[in-house]
Amino acid sequence: MTPGDTNDAAKSKPAIARRRRAILDLLKLEGPQDAQSLAASLGVSAMAVRQHLYDMQDQTLVTYSEVARPMGRPAKLWTLTPAAESFFPDGHAELTASLLGAMQEAFGAAGVEHLLAMRARDQAAAYGERVDSSEALPFRLAALAELRSEEGYMAAVQEQDDGSYLLVENHCPICTAAARCSGLCAAELDVFRRVLGDEVAIERTDHILAGARRCAYRVQPKGALTAAG
Repeated sequence: MTPGDTNDAAKSKPAIARRRRAILDLLKLEGPQDAQSLAASLGVSAMAVRQHLYDMQDQTLVTYSEVARPMGRPAKLWTLTPAAESFFPDGHAELTASLLGAMQEAFGAAGVEHLLAMRARDQAAAYGERVDSSEALPFRLAALAELRSEEGYMAAVQEQDDGSYLLVENHCPICTAAARCSGLCAAELDVFRRVLGDEVAIERTDHILAGARRCAYRVQPKGALTAAG
C-alpha cells in the first residue's frame, strides 16, 4: 500500500462511521428493515448497505431474522442488538437506579412515590413553558415531542387514520432506572396528561419494558373518544 492509499483509507473511516451510525439510527427509529429499504433511505446501493450490516453483525451490533415472501428467497430483516444501545443516550441510568434504590431504602415506597410526584409536577411545569396550551393538539404534541427528543427519547408524532395521534418514543434514556422503578413510567404518563390538558385522552399502547421496540402513546380529544364509543 502506498502513502496515498493509506491517506485515502484514513479519510474513508469517518465516512464509514457516519454511514454505519445512520444505519443504526434508522433501525432504531423505524424498527426491523431489509437492506433494500435501508439503501433507499440512505440513497446508496443495497450491496453497500449489506457490507456495512455484515461488518456490524461481526461487532454484535445488529442481527437479522428471515421472513418468507410470496416470491423469491426469504428476506433478511435487520434489527439492533442490546449491544447497540451503547450508541444512544443512557441518561446516567445506572446512577439514577442506584439513587432510587437508596431513596426507597431511606424513605420507603411511599416516600419514593412522593418524590416522583414532585418531580412530575416540576417537569410538567417546565414543559408547560414551551408547550402553548392555547395551540391546537397537533402543535402541542409537536412541541412535546421536540422536548422529549432533546432529552434523548428520539420522539415523533404520527397522525392516525382515525384522527388520533401517536406520540412515539423510539429510545428510553432512563430504561435501566425505569426497569427498577415502575413509578417512573407512571409519572411520565402523568406529565403528558398535565401538559396536554384535561380535554385530551392519552393511553400507552407500546412499552419498551414490556418487550416492545418503542414506547408509544395514543392521544386524542376526549370528545372524539366519546363519539367513537
